[in-house]
Amino acid sequence: MSNDNSARVAVLVPVYNHAEAIGHTLERLRLLSLPFILVDDGSDAHCAEVLENLAESDTVDLVRLPVNRGKGAAVRAGLARAAERGLTHVLQVDADGQHEATDLPPFVEGLGADDEVLKIGYPRFDASVPRHRFYSRYITHSLVWLATLSFDLRDTMCGVKLYPVSAVNRLVAEQPCGDRMEFDSELPVRWHWWGGAIANLPVRVRYPIDGVSHFKLWRDNVLLARMHFRLVIGMCRRLPHLLSRRQETLS
Repeated sequence: MSNDNSARVAVLVPVYNHAEAIGHTLERLRLLSLPFILVDDGSDAHCAEVLENLAESDTVDLVRLPVNRGKGAAVRAGLARAAERGLTHVLQVDADGQHEATDLPPFVEGLGADDEVLKIGYPRFDASVPRHRFYSRYITHSLVWLATLSFDLRDTMCGVKLYPVSAVNRLVAEQPCGDRMEFDSELPVRWHWWGGAIANLPVRVRYPIDGVSHFKLWRDNVLLARMHFRLVIGMCRRLPHLLSRRQETLS
């Protein structure tokens, strides 16, 4: 890095039983010329061995969770490791390779160590996206827009996010965020309430034919429903403040 204010960034990839995809995903992400933090979220023996082999590289730091705790817990573990290493930012990317790596450089280009902007990818889908997934996302979008009284968060469900490490670690220490898939949407809403800066960047997304989904229909839908209930109640408590901020934005 050329100066003391340059950001120190790693790519954070939470992994749970993506043994067949993770190697190819890392290979495509190497165009970023950044180190990796892989978080093994209690994967089976086969995936754990694949991750162990990948971690033989000097550019790969492997964090292991003894049991599967969920994507949110894995991201928090990666953020904690990033803080230990003195990193300023991490770029979260999903392990299954659905995100177009060539769209990711704008998330980190020109980044300063003190930059505290939560950068969130919004997907540009190709024809491989299942239509029910495409349309069902708008349920979450609508509830997020309600919780923030704004359209500032274009798509919280995308698995590409650039986190300012110190600020996000402070936030999750102060405010609860779910351990599983609800983390992806809950953290940006709470960041917005916190007054944090937000940028939305496009990312092309494809759904591999052999893609692995760990979404549990009943469990995760219940967790998501509880999360949205928490956020709407939180919005009601913050209503005067959010309305005031909204008015300032419009004036």
